[in-house]
Amino acid sequence: MKRTSVAVTIVTYNSGAFVSRCLDTLYAQTGLPQEVVLLDNASTDGTQDILERYSSRATILHNGINLGFAAAQNQAIAATSSAWVLTLNPDVLLHPDFLARLIDAASTDPGVGTVCGKLLRLNPDMSIPAERRIDSAGIVFTPAMRHLDRGWNQPDGPDFDQPEYVFGASAAAALYRRTMIDDVSGSDGFFDPDFFAYREDADVAWRAQLLGWKSLYAPRAEAHHVRRVTPGNRGQLPPVLNRHSVKNRFLLRIKNMTSDLYRRSFWAATARDLVVAGSCLINEQGSLPAFLDVARLAPAAWEKRRKIMEKRKISDEELAAWFDFRPASWPAGRAQIAAAGR
Repeated sequence: MKRTSVAVTIVTYNSGAFVSRCLDTLYAQTGLPQEVVLLDNASTDGTQDILERYSSRATILHNGINLGFAAAQNQAIAATSSAWVLTLNPDVLLHPDFLARLIDAASTDPGVGTVCGKLLRLNPDMSIPAERRIDSAGIVFTPAMRHLDRGWNQPDGPDFDQPEYVFGASAAAALYRRTMIDDVSGSDGFFDPDFFAYREDADVAWRAQLLGWKSLYAPRAEAHHVRRVTPGNRGQLPPVLNRHSVKNRFLLRIKNMTSDLYRRSFWAATARDLVVAGSCLINEQGSLPAFLDVARLAPAAWEKRRKIMEKRKISDEELAAWFDFRPASWPAGRAQIAAAGR
């Protein structure tokens, strides 16, 4: 296995409006990825026909039913053997040197398990907006147990131009080290299939932090992403997605929250829980079954938690530092800055 070999895994579900443009930017990368796996989750919009155009350059897999993003990404990752894996959404456009810059930044620190670039906003028709605004510069958590994309919708500028350590990466375009994938994976894979979709990347990031892995933001690696799930558009989303969002909020905590962190964040987290429960009762009754889902999945989540905590390496203070109402990030070392081209 080559140290710098890279696999790219893309899961599609009715992605016909996006995926061909995404793949064209992928195959225009400086130094092509060694492996590309395209897995379709039972699309009905012609996506499968589009994927077949790339059959000579990619491994194409099909599911008979939609298994969700998490389970399908696990299938795609399992079909690869490269030292690095880039999970890529089909609604992302990559700059030509995106992969090369991520690898250069990551290779300077063997403790880095995840690398993310600067994701910029992209219009729904995949046109690039005139104004550069951030889509994601990494994942952050608040004491209320909300996880957010760092910098979302803020104008791009100096605040996002320095390499930094962040809590984690959006799986829309996240580079994961194979050894980290193997270390943090459970018996059911890297991404938790019980999440189905939404917050599965935050779960991976939290697990990786607990096990001592770093996540590096490399701003010179740029891409554009169509953000279809935002803090303000819940009412426009399919009810099933909102249900998974509520369910996964609590599964995240069952699996990963330490007693010390719970003590420190009790009031903020409890207040947010009351807001979530109240919103489900008043405005979003379609999400109420999420609480039954949590009860059903809790025993398995507690078992996963036990295994995570047995391997935990990070201290209470180190973990708590990431949970702040101000987005937490830490300057990267000089080696990472040099690799990022600063």
